[in-house]
Amino acid sequence: MDKISFKITEDGSHTLYLEDLDETYHSKHGAIQEAIHVFIAAGLNYVDQPKLNVLEIGFGTGLNAFLTLQNLNNKSVQYTSLEAYPLKENIIDQLNYREELKLDDSEVQQFDKLHQIEWGSYQEITSKFSLNKIQVDLINYKSKEKFDLIYFDAFGPRVQPEMWTKDIFENMYAMLAKNGVLVTYCAKGSVKRALKEVGFEVEPLPGPPGKREMTRAKKL
Repeated sequence: MDKISFKITEDGSHTLYLEDLDETYHSKHGAIQEAIHVFIAAGLNYVDQPKLNVLEIGFGTGLNAFLTLQNLNNKSVQYTSLEAYPLKENIIDQLNYREELKLDDSEVQQFDKLHQIEWGSYQEITSKFSLNKIQVDLINYKSKEKFDLIYFDAFGPRVQPEMWTKDIFENMYAMLAKNGVLVTYCAKGSVKRALKEVGFEVEPLPGPPGKREMTRAKKL
């Protein structure tokens, strides 16, 4: 893992900066507000089903997983998250999400549990939310499971172009159930074209602060 430093984004929440890649884990305009805008509002809240099977590409700081847990709204979620390079405990302990989200004691315990559970199998966080963290590179990941929703939160095409190819999106398309949805912060033209080429219906949406657009793609 490259050298990591902490950055405060414009909404007051932390992101992590990888110096060798010159890349952050979240938007500098606001880590929490970006995650809520892209993955919760345009993804979780959009898919109107009582039970959801969610796949996340890039567990990272655990922010997307925790915000999903906080915003279930009577949904029940089985959540799989892929991460090739898990963060060390001392990094997680320094993140200010507990303070910025004004978590109570039980919510802090839930946030910590997301990071403390073992990898490689589903673990119950609450009666409505179970998490399976898998340490794997997306390129090597295959699944027989069908997902209703994919959070595509890989590092951007500038630093990880191999994560945004037609082959990758073909794999994502195959893993989605009918009417399944993929959401991502990225709205690059080549990415939208690759999504369309594999069969997705692509919908450009207004982006979070600092970004003009984001992308939602649906398997019909």
